[in-house]
Amino acid sequence: MTEQTHSAQPALAAWGDTLMNTYGTPPVELARGEGARVFGPQGAEFIDMLAGIAVNSLGHAHPAVIDAVTEQIGKLGHVSNLFASEPVVQAAQKLKARCGDDSARLFFCNSGGEANEAAFKLARLTGRSRVLAAVNGFHGRTMGSLALTGQPEKRAPFEPLPPGVEFYPYGDIDYLRKLVAVNPGDTAAIILEPIQGETGVIPAPEHFLTQVRQLCDESGALMLIDEVQTGIGRTGEFFAFQHEGVVPDVVTMAKGLGAGLPIGAVLARGKAAELFTPGSHGTTFGGNPVACAAANAVLDTVDDAFLAEVRRKGEKLAASVAALAGVQEVRGRGLMLGVVLDRPVAKDVVAKGLERGVIVNAPSTSVVRLTPPLIITDNDIDAAVERIALALADATENERNDS
Repeated sequence: MTEQTHSAQPALAAWGDTLMNTYGTPPVELARGEGARVFGPQGAEFIDMLAGIAVNSLGHAHPAVIDAVTEQIGKLGHVSNLFASEPVVQAAQKLKARCGDDSARLFFCNSGGEANEAAFKLARLTGRSRVLAAVNGFHGRTMGSLALTGQPEKRAPFEPLPPGVEFYPYGDIDYLRKLVAVNPGDTAAIILEPIQGETGVIPAPEHFLTQVRQLCDESGALMLIDEVQTGIGRTGEFFAFQHEGVVPDVVTMAKGLGAGLPIGAVLARGKAAELFTPGSHGTTFGGNPVACAAANAVLDTVDDAFLAEVRRKGEKLAASVAALAGVQEVRGRGLMLGVVLDRPVAKDVVAKGLERGVIVNAPSTSVVRLTPPLIITDNDIDAAVERIALALADATENERNDS
């Protein structure tokens, strides 16, 4: 495929004069999408292998989401949580069924950060103060969720953060056991991601989740699983913890749940489901009927046959990318993959990918992250791999010329 050039469009040109500098100026402007492809205002086409960072689970302009949201906004938009509405209850019932525990209860919010903020507050309501979180974990950017995030460079500018959080090396059950043993009666919760996405798509070691479950049972701590990025079918099971057969006390989710609309959720079961009481937590927009209508469309679509296809397509994508020159290994599950390169050119691969018509992401200098829409076709996978191969070759050539 020939290289594409991108001139500044009106929205892109005005970005720096109108928006705070939290993201820098984006390299391109997007105007519309269809399936796993997006298009710029002048028609430049890209295969979307990022899906809004694992958000657009059903791709762009999916008919089920369009129909559900259009119908709901025409009937009832926002009423706050002072009133009940059918889409909210339906979404809660479907997520509860996915959990398989009748004691489970849901809290809806607007994002993954807010979901983890709520989980943090649940932990504090146990009467214990210590929360143990993984080094390099990422749980959000609110003050509470940032306190749980094991990345010092993100935490430092905003300290002092809420106290009581201690960090353990991800996957090190012996270290974690010793940390709990310091004061087991005051360990409120252990939080982790089944796959650390923002650090380079790093899966937990085999059996680690089972070991954490056992440790939580022994110490009376809550097991909090952050499924914000891994959940809603992303790894080929509805929740990533299901690959190991464990059942956490609290699950947080967002991203793919709304297929592009802002929604987060906290699912708690057993005693954890009873910790929030009227007035202890809340949100104005959480559980909005329109966002929940989108979630219902996703939950109705992501069935067992759909999940089987995610697993198949994930295997196809992983095998195809692993065969490319410059790729050291591919890690992850389903359609959440980290492509580990043999040299630190991931950032350049992202830039060259845009020129070649493919959207990817670099969570670290030597890892390219792939989280395409779950509905991506085999043809789009093949085309995307071809473009990624060209981007890798471009980035490698650049490095050689620079050296």
